[in-house]
Amino acid sequence: MKQLNSQKIQIKLRNKFLKAGVKMLGPETIFFSKDTKIGKNVSIEPYVVFGPEVKIGNNVIIKSFSHLEACKIENKVEIGPYARVRPKTILKEGSKIGNFVEVKKSIVGKKSKVNHLSYIGDTEIGKDVNVGAGTITCNYDGIKKSKTKIKDKVFIGSNSSLVAPVTIENESIVGAGSVITKNVSKKSLALTRSLQTEIKNYKRKK
Repeated sequence: MKQLNSQKIQIKLRNKFLKAGVKMLGPETIFFSKDTKIGKNVSIEPYVVFGPEVKIGNNVIIKSFSHLEACKIENKVEIGPYARVRPKTILKEGSKIGNFVEVKKSIVGKKSKVNHLSYIGDTEIGKDVNVGAGTITCNYDGIKKSKTKIKDKVFIGSNSSLVAPVTIENESIVGAGSVITKNVSKKSLALTRSLQTEIKNYKRKK
């Protein structure tokens, strides 16, 4: 009986948003909460779940297999596919969260992008920031959570680990594969990469 009641609530919520102009592909696969708020010209692809306290602005695209809860999504944001947006997250106007990205208790600034395979936790990201694939904000040391601050126009190279507490100042670059444990100053390049070693004519032991 409880399941039937839940299905009726979902049908009612889907119809409400369809009538309000929300574009849904496969609405029967999309699940809303009673308090979900959605703006104008929003597109939602199949298999998206909205947990409690989600507020969506205008001109937002949410791609398949994404999960959102207790977050605020501003205008012109793109999310997913396969994205997880956790509580106390704010995605600012024009930002993008891509596939297999998890964001928790963070602000992603205007026109900033976290496109692939990354974890962003307890972080403030400024405007026009690009976070490369496989980047992790190491926010938990086993005892407490610490914050990462990434200022405006920063470029984070792929497969980087930012060990909080740490601040990456404006217009700086973090080289791919780096583990950053100290603050990075403005307009700097930070690298923590071992030199490549090559042994000529190497033969494996049999």
